[in-house]
Formats: sequence, structure tokens, C-alpha cells
Amino acid sequence: MTVSPGDAPVRHVCVRPGTVVSLVLEPRVDDRRWTAVHSSAVAFVVAAGWRVDADGTARATLRCAGARGGTAKVTVLAKAPDVAGAARAAFTLNMSVVPYPKEG
Repeated sequence: MTVSPGDAPVRHVCVRPGTVVSLVLEPRVDDRRWTAVHSSAVAFVVAAGWRVDADGTARATLRCAGARGGTAKVTVLAKAPDVAGAARAAFTLNMSVVPYPKEG
């Protein structure tokens, strides 16, 4: 999934357990830079493999739970390098992990 400048700051995605999502955040057009990625529920979605390339493109691998279903809010933070203070959420991905239906 690629996020470009000008895209909506919030997206929703529904995936199956065990899915791995590659998140690519293209360089920002303002003075803020991508700094970190966080998951609100690591039991359902784990953010791994975070890196920022020299051109400002950020990449993260989001690994979903293998058997459980639930929701997690993945936030990506951005901050201007010369400004003091904490980074703020610049992009949010609402992920729903939906298990396969059980046979009855």
C-alpha cells in the first residue's frame, strides 16, 4: 500500500489473519519527515521493519495476527527536524483483521 502526498490522512483496510502489508510512505512535500510507526494493538497488528530511505521515503511491514481477529489503529508520525517537541500523527491506517468463517 502506497501513501502519496495529497492522499487522505486516514485509510481503512480489512485483511485476513496472517496477512503481511507493506506500507510505503512517499516523501512529504512540507518540512516534516516520517519518524516512526506505532500499532494500537500489537496482539492484532505488529509494525516491523521500519526504515526511512535517504530520499525521505518511509517503509514499514505490518504483520497481522495468525489466528485472531480484531482491530488496530496504525499511526505514522512525522516531525520537522528543526522543531522541538513530539512528532504528531500524519497518517492513520485503521486495520481490521477478520478471521475466516468457521464451518459449522
